[in-house]
Amino acid sequence: MLPLASLLLLAAASHARDFTFVNQMGYPIWVGLLPNDNGEVIAGGGWSMDNGASVVQSIPDGWAGRFWGRTGCGNGLCATGDCGNGALECNGAGGEPPVTLAEITLNGDQNQDFYDVSLVDGFNIGVQITPQGGSGACATIGCTADVNANCPDDLRKLDADGNTIACWSSCGRTQAEADCCSGSYNDPNVCQPSESATYFKQQCPQAYSYAYDDATSTFTCTGANYEITFFQN
Repeated sequence: MLPLASLLLLAAASHARDFTFVNQMGYPIWVGLLPNDNGEVIAGGGWSMDNGASVVQSIPDGWAGRFWGRTGCGNGLCATGDCGNGALECNGAGGEPPVTLAEITLNGDQNQDFYDVSLVDGFNIGVQITPQGGSGACATIGCTADVNANCPDDLRKLDADGNTIACWSSCGRTQAEADCCSGSYNDPNVCQPSESATYFKQQCPQAYSYAYDDATSTFTCTGANYEITFFQN
């Protein structure tokens, strides 16, 4: 008979989910990963992906956190989504805005998975989440518009050549309470969509556009594996 510790490890492994990450950007990217609270930092929190590559990571049931794509990496800091030190592995650090986030909670309330694509921290590249298997609604969601191309001038993040490489959220640009739904605006009845939230929602109706955009931006599935695709809009 196996000892209890071994049985617990086997049980945990049997409930892990496969997350397949796909790079359709047309160039190499680095992926970042950050767990909520004190969750497990999978694969050191980051890995590289050549164009067209797929990488499968095993994520334990009950895990919650975010994923994002980093661009312009390898020669010092990443141009977008950098996690603070220019290193491949983020090791518990988040991505620097503006950055598109894929967020998920596995086996949450009523054993459901909750997932979303968030532009609350701005936009850098397109992201799509596709449940594989599972039960329930299990919708494929994402942000597929060319958000950078039509980003308002005052929200554009430019590279040294003047090209738009990301689109700031109003909160990220101004840090104003009204834009960030913070302070006296930390109330869904008070905080209204900012300039960026209105633009983001027009471009990507399924994505979170600001802090209180829950009703049209949170999706559920039960017991699925997931594919997360990064793509050039």
